[in-house]
Amino acid sequence: MIPIAVTVAGSDSGGGAGIQADLKTFSALEVYGASVIAALTAQNTRGVTGVFDVAPDFVRAQIDAVYSDLDVAATKIGMLSDPATIGAVAEGLTVHRARNVVLDPVMVAASGDRLLKQEAEDVIRDMLLPRADLVTPNLHEAAVLTGSPVATSREEMTAQAQALRDLGVRAVLVKGGHLDGEAADVLVGAAGTRVFTAERIETRNTHGTGCTLSSAIAARLAHGDGLETAVDAAKAYLTAALKASDCLTIGTGHGPVHHFHAQWTGDRTR
Repeated sequence: MIPIAVTVAGSDSGGGAGIQADLKTFSALEVYGASVIAALTAQNTRGVTGVFDVAPDFVRAQIDAVYSDLDVAATKIGMLSDPATIGAVAEGLTVHRARNVVLDPVMVAASGDRLLKQEAEDVIRDMLLPRADLVTPNLHEAAVLTGSPVATSREEMTAQAQALRDLGVRAVLVKGGHLDGEAADVLVGAAGTRVFTAERIETRNTHGTGCTLSSAIAARLAHGDGLETAVDAAKAYLTAALKASDCLTIGTGHGPVHHFHAQWTGDRTR
Protein backbone atom coordinates (compact mmCIF):
# COMPACT_ATOMS: atom_id res chain seq x y z
CA MET A 1 0.00 0.00 0.00
CA ILE A 2 1.34 3.41 -0.90
CA PRO A 3 2.26 5.50 2.14
CA ILE A 4 0.47 8.78 2.83
CA ALA A 5 2.04 12.07 3.92
CA VAL A 6 0.40 15.39 4.70
CA THR A 7 1.79 18.88 4.24
CA VAL A 8 0.53 21.68 6.48
CA ALA A 9 1.74 24.90 4.89
CA GLY A 10 0.94 27.84 2.64
CA SER A 11 0.14 27.74 -1.05
CA ASP A 12 2.72 29.19 -3.48
CA SER A 13 0.89 30.41 -6.57
CA GLY A 14 4.16 30.21 -8.51
CA GLY A 15 4.42 26.50 -7.76
CA GLY A 16 8.00 26.43 -6.52
CA ALA A 17 7.67 26.27 -2.74
CA GLY A 18 5.11 25.62 -0.02
CA ILE A 19 2.26 23.18 -0.56
CA GLN A 20 3.08 22.80 -4.26
CA ALA A 21 6.74 21.90 -3.67
CA ASP A 22 5.76 19.48 -0.92
CA LEU A 23 3.20 17.65 -3.03
CA LYS A 24 5.61 17.43 -5.97
CA THR A 25 8.26 15.99 -3.69
CA PHE A 26 5.85 13.45 -2.21
CA SER A 27 4.81 12.33 -5.69
CA ALA A 28 8.40 12.11 -6.95
CA LEU A 29 9.27 9.90 -3.97
CA GLU A 30 6.23 7.65 -4.45
CA VAL A 31 4.15 8.92 -1.54
CA TYR A 32 0.48 9.94 -1.74
CA GLY A 33 0.26 13.57 -0.70
CA ALA A 34 -2.61 15.26 1.11
CA SER A 35 -2.65 18.86 2.30
CA VAL A 36 -3.84 21.32 4.91
CA ILE A 37 -3.60 24.85 3.51
CA ALA A 38 -2.85 27.45 6.16
CA ALA A 39 -2.39 30.47 3.89
CA LEU A 40 -2.65 31.61 0.28
CA THR A 41 0.14 33.65 -1.25
CA ALA A 42 0.39 35.69 -4.42
CA GLN A 43 3.95 35.03 -5.53
CA ASN A 44 6.20 34.09 -8.40
CA THR A 45 9.92 33.59 -8.95
CA ARG A 46 10.55 37.28 -8.21
CA GLY A 47 8.86 37.51 -4.83
CA VAL A 48 5.68 37.59 -2.73
CA THR A 49 3.11 40.30 -3.40
CA GLY A 50 0.32 39.19 -1.08
CA VAL A 51 -0.63 36.81 1.74
CA PHE A 52 -4.10 35.71 2.83
CA ASP A 53 -4.26 33.67 6.05
CA VAL A 54 -6.85 30.91 6.27
CA ALA A 55 -9.02 31.13 9.39
CA PRO A 56 -7.65 28.93 12.23
CA ASP A 57 -10.93 27.05 12.67
CA PHE A 58 -10.91 26.11 8.98
CA VAL A 59 -7.30 24.98 9.21
CA ARG A 60 -8.38 22.74 12.08
CA ALA A 61 -11.35 21.52 10.04
CA GLN A 62 -8.96 20.45 7.27
CA ILE A 63 -6.79 18.60 9.80
CA ASP A 64 -9.80 16.80 11.25
CA ALA A 65 -11.07 15.85 7.80
CA VAL A 66 -7.75 14.46 6.59
CA TYR A 67 -6.53 12.66 9.71
CA SER A 68 -9.91 11.14 10.59
CA ASP A 69 -10.02 9.34 7.23
CA LEU A 70 -6.49 8.81 5.89
CA ASP A 71 -3.81 6.62 7.47
CA VAL A 72 -1.18 9.36 7.61
CA ALA A 73 2.36 8.03 8.00
CA ALA A 74 4.19 11.37 8.12
CA THR A 75 3.46 15.09 8.39
CA LYS A 76 5.49 18.03 7.14
CA ILE A 77 4.76 21.46 8.63
CA GLY A 78 5.87 24.55 6.74
CA MET A 79 5.35 28.27 7.23
CA LEU A 80 2.67 29.24 9.75
CA SER A 81 2.45 32.95 10.51
CA ASP A 82 -0.66 33.38 12.69
CA PRO A 83 -0.36 32.43 16.39
CA ALA A 84 -3.94 31.13 16.52
CA THR A 85 -3.31 28.96 13.45
CA ILE A 86 -0.11 27.59 14.99
CA GLY A 87 -2.07 26.65 18.08
CA ALA A 88 -4.81 25.01 16.00
CA VAL A 89 -2.23 22.93 14.13
CA ALA A 90 -0.47 21.85 17.32
CA GLU A 91 -3.74 20.84 18.97
CA GLY A 92 -4.99 19.03 15.88
CA LEU A 93 -1.82 16.99 15.45
CA THR A 94 -1.91 16.07 19.14
CA VAL A 95 -5.55 14.96 19.02
CA HIS A 96 -4.91 12.81 15.94
CA ARG A 97 -1.58 11.49 17.26
CA ALA A 98 0.30 12.46 14.13
CA ARG A 99 3.41 10.39 13.42
CA ASN A 100 6.78 11.38 11.97
CA VAL A 101 6.19 15.12 12.24
CA VAL A 102 8.84 17.15 10.39
CA LEU A 103 8.74 20.87 11.22
CA ASP A 104 10.43 23.33 8.88
CA PRO A 105 10.20 26.48 11.05
CA VAL A 106 10.04 29.14 8.34
CA MET A 107 10.80 32.12 10.55
CA VAL A 108 13.78 33.90 8.99
CA ALA A 109 14.67 34.39 5.33
CA ALA A 110 18.05 33.40 3.92
CA SER A 111 18.90 37.11 4.01
CA GLY A 112 18.39 37.13 7.78
CA ASP A 113 15.13 39.11 7.63
CA ARG A 114 12.58 38.05 10.25
CA LEU A 115 9.40 36.76 8.63
CA LEU A 116 7.24 36.38 11.75
CA LYS A 117 6.18 38.56 14.64
CA GLN A 118 7.62 37.75 18.08
CA GLU A 119 4.30 36.32 19.27
CA ALA A 120 4.22 33.79 16.44
CA GLU A 121 7.85 32.82 17.08
CA ASP A 122 7.05 32.21 20.74
CA VAL A 123 4.06 29.99 19.92
CA ILE A 124 6.15 27.92 17.49
CA ARG A 125 8.81 27.47 20.17
CA ASP A 126 6.30 26.60 22.92
CA MET A 127 3.66 24.57 21.06
CA LEU A 128 5.14 23.12 17.87
CA LEU A 129 8.76 22.32 18.73
CA PRO A 130 7.82 19.77 21.43
CA ARG A 131 5.35 18.15 19.02
CA ALA A 132 7.89 17.59 16.25
CA ASP A 133 9.96 14.48 15.68
CA LEU A 134 12.41 16.52 13.61
CA VAL A 135 12.95 20.27 13.29
CA THR A 136 14.90 21.61 10.28
CA PRO A 137 15.95 25.24 10.92
CA ASN A 138 18.37 27.16 8.72
CA LEU A 139 21.26 28.98 10.37
CA HIS A 140 19.25 32.13 11.09
CA GLU A 141 16.25 30.21 12.45
CA ALA A 142 18.43 28.11 14.74
CA ALA A 143 19.93 31.33 16.08
CA VAL A 144 16.49 32.84 16.74
CA LEU A 145 15.15 29.70 18.40
CA THR A 146 18.16 29.41 20.71
CA GLY A 147 18.77 33.12 21.29
CA SER A 148 22.30 32.78 19.92
CA PRO A 149 24.43 34.48 17.26
CA VAL A 150 24.22 32.91 13.80
CA ALA A 151 26.49 29.85 13.67
CA THR A 152 29.63 30.14 11.58
CA SER A 153 30.96 26.59 12.01
CA ARG A 154 29.75 23.01 12.30
CA GLU A 155 30.67 23.08 15.98
CA GLU A 156 28.39 26.05 16.62
CA MET A 157 25.63 24.40 14.56
CA THR A 158 25.95 21.29 16.74
CA ALA A 159 25.78 23.34 19.94
CA GLN A 160 22.60 25.09 18.79
CA ALA A 161 21.02 21.78 17.77
CA GLN A 162 21.81 20.43 21.25
CA ALA A 163 20.24 23.53 22.79
CA LEU A 164 17.06 22.94 20.79
CA ARG A 165 16.94 19.35 21.98
CA ASP A 166 17.06 20.72 25.52
CA LEU A 167 13.78 22.51 24.72
CA GLY A 168 12.11 19.14 24.14
CA VAL A 169 12.75 18.57 20.43
CA ARG A 170 13.42 14.90 19.61
CA ALA A 171 15.87 15.61 16.79
CA VAL A 172 17.24 18.70 15.04
CA LEU A 173 18.74 19.13 11.58
CA VAL A 174 20.50 22.50 11.33
CA LYS A 175 20.92 23.37 7.65
CA GLY A 176 24.26 24.94 6.83
CA GLY A 177 23.75 25.65 3.16
CA HIS A 178 24.88 29.27 3.57
CA LEU A 179 28.28 28.41 5.05
CA ASP A 180 31.29 28.34 2.76
CA GLY A 181 32.49 25.04 1.31
CA GLU A 182 30.40 21.90 1.04
CA ALA A 183 26.68 22.08 1.79
CA ALA A 184 26.75 20.59 5.30
CA ASP A 185 23.81 19.90 7.60
CA VAL A 186 24.17 18.77 11.22
CA LEU A 187 21.73 16.23 12.69
CA VAL A 188 21.52 15.82 16.47
CA GLY A 189 19.17 13.22 17.89
CA ALA A 190 18.90 10.31 20.29
CA ALA A 191 21.51 8.37 18.31
CA GLY A 192 24.07 11.18 18.57
CA THR A 193 25.44 13.66 16.05
CA ARG A 194 25.98 13.20 12.33
CA VAL A 195 27.09 15.64 9.62
CA PHE A 196 25.63 15.25 6.13
CA THR A 197 27.59 16.81 3.29
CA ALA A 198 26.94 17.29 -0.41
CA GLU A 199 28.57 19.21 -3.21
CA ARG A 200 27.50 22.82 -3.56
CA ILE A 201 25.49 23.35 -6.74
CA GLU A 202 25.89 26.73 -8.43
CA THR A 203 22.46 27.70 -9.74
CA ARG A 204 20.01 30.56 -9.36
CA ASN A 205 17.14 28.06 -9.20
CA THR A 206 16.97 27.65 -5.45
CA HIS A 207 13.35 28.55 -4.75
CA GLY A 208 11.76 26.00 -2.43
CA THR A 209 14.91 24.17 -1.35
CA GLY A 210 13.98 24.18 2.34
CA CYS A 211 10.44 22.98 1.64
CA THR A 212 11.75 20.27 -0.66
CA LEU A 213 14.31 18.93 1.81
CA SER A 214 11.88 18.72 4.73
CA SER A 215 9.11 17.16 2.65
CA ALA A 216 11.59 14.65 1.20
CA ILE A 217 12.57 13.64 4.73
CA ALA A 218 8.90 13.24 5.62
CA ALA A 219 8.35 11.13 2.49
CA ARG A 220 11.20 8.79 3.37
CA LEU A 221 9.95 8.50 6.97
CA ALA A 222 6.52 7.61 5.56
CA HIS A 223 8.21 4.77 3.66
CA GLY A 224 9.59 3.46 6.96
CA ASP A 225 13.18 4.72 6.80
CA GLY A 226 15.03 5.48 10.00
CA LEU A 227 15.83 9.14 10.62
CA GLU A 228 19.46 9.14 9.43
CA THR A 229 18.58 7.12 6.33
CA ALA A 230 15.69 9.49 5.57
CA VAL A 231 17.88 12.59 5.90
CA ASP A 232 20.62 11.04 3.74
CA ALA A 233 18.15 10.10 1.00
CA ALA A 234 16.41 13.49 1.13
CA LYS A 235 19.67 15.39 0.83
CA ALA A 236 20.67 13.27 -2.18
CA TYR A 237 17.27 13.95 -3.77
CA LEU A 238 17.58 17.71 -3.24
CA THR A 239 21.13 17.78 -4.63
CA ALA A 240 19.97 16.00 -7.79
CA ALA A 241 16.98 18.36 -8.07
CA LEU A 242 19.32 21.35 -7.84
CA LYS A 243 21.68 19.87 -10.44
CA ALA A 244 18.81 19.39 -12.88
CA SER A 245 17.13 22.74 -12.19
CA ASP A 246 18.94 24.65 -14.93
CA CYS A 247 17.14 22.63 -17.61
CA LEU A 248 13.92 24.28 -16.43
CA THR A 249 13.08 27.76 -17.69
CA ILE A 250 10.55 28.91 -15.12
CA GLY A 251 10.07 32.63 -14.57
CA THR A 252 12.61 35.43 -14.58
CA GLY A 253 13.76 35.30 -10.96
CA HIS A 254 14.90 32.49 -8.71
CA GLY A 255 13.32 29.45 -10.31
CA PRO A 256 12.38 26.19 -8.60
CA VAL A 257 14.41 23.03 -8.21
CA HIS A 258 13.53 20.18 -10.58
CA HIS A 259 11.34 17.93 -8.43
CA PHE A 260 10.76 15.41 -11.21
CA HIS A 261 14.34 15.12 -12.47
CA ALA A 262 14.18 11.32 -12.23
CA GLN A 263 10.79 11.01 -13.95
CA TRP A 264 10.97 13.49 -16.84
CA THR A 265 13.08 12.32 -19.75
CA GLY A 266 13.96 13.72 -23.17
CA ASP A 267 14.20 17.33 -24.26
CA ARG A 268 11.57 19.18 -22.22
CA THR A 269 13.36 22.50 -22.02
CA ARG A 270 11.71 24.15 -25.02
